[in-house]
Amino acid sequence: MAADIAEQPAGIARLLEAPHADAIASIAAVVAARKPKHVVFVGRGTSDHAALYGAYLTEIRLGLPASSSSPSAITVFGARPDLSHALVIGVSQSGGSPDLTEVMRVARASGALTVAIVNVPDSPLAHAAEHVIDVAAGHERAVAATKSYVAELQALLMLIEGIRAGDGVLPAEERAVLESLPAHAERVLADRTATELAARYRFAARILTTGRGYAYPTAREAALKLMETCYLPSLSFSGADLMHGPLALADPDVPVLAVVGSGSGGASMSEVLGRLTERKADVVAIGSREVPGATARILIPELDERHAPLLDILPAQQLALALAVARGEDPDAPRGLKKVTATL
Repeated sequence: MAADIAEQPAGIARLLEAPHADAIASIAAVVAARKPKHVVFVGRGTSDHAALYGAYLTEIRLGLPASSSSPSAITVFGARPDLSHALVIGVSQSGGSPDLTEVMRVARASGALTVAIVNVPDSPLAHAAEHVIDVAAGHERAVAATKSYVAELQALLMLIEGIRAGDGVLPAEERAVLESLPAHAERVLADRTATELAARYRFAARILTTGRGYAYPTAREAALKLMETCYLPSLSFSGADLMHGPLALADPDVPVLAVVGSGSGGASMSEVLGRLTERKADVVAIGSREVPGATARILIPELDERHAPLLDILPAQQLALALAVARGEDPDAPRGLKKVTATL
């Protein structure tokens, strides 16, 4: 897992190079010309969190409604929704889950424009889709996905910004920001704060994670990483949802991992952070925004909040790794889990 995490700066740079960037641009141009009316995402686990990030990008940057498919509606109940005016994007590291593949097959048969975003281009999901984006993260050693998640985020960002451009080609300003990310990622990974926090939270009984907007998928992915590597019950809520009841869970004995960056999403977290402070919650803040009263702050370079998720997740991965080791667990091979989860 440590090796996979360390490879992410190189992975970000790789996806910006030919032939990967050219392939994404070509697919983005096809989508822009097709002018879909809405976008449907399908994914499971970590990839579903990447898809949620894609949904935020779709609605904010493209102005198109986005939704998440319910695979069981198709695979268990036999539904055949009319997706003829939709772009359907399947996101999966392995591309091997039968239910995702079946959703893609049904969507394509109904006339949808289909795109698979995978780390294994010769996979069932990729074969079921009309277009395939290889995130080129390389073989992932650990069961818990890390570098493939960031690669999925980047592929979705490049695809959607390419669609927005109209011809698939990233604007020069956008490409310049993406080209700066590998160096930023190196600096974030060099920060030892997340690793050092493992000693503080070694005996935690549960943890909350929270964020809003583009940061919310990061909060959900952080919770999943803590659950699958540390077996630590982790509940994830958007900042808004946290205010509707779950805030009662917060107290000095329950750590709260809050993803709080610059921009509208970070600003909208002010009220919930204030309420957490009132409850004397043990808050660890990840992001570029100052969080008064936080126990610890993991600083992320100040970027547009749609780019920040590619960096925000890195210290959460490091925390999950270090905490698993501190608790005597094996983060590379969590009990009962396999790399490919075949849901039906």
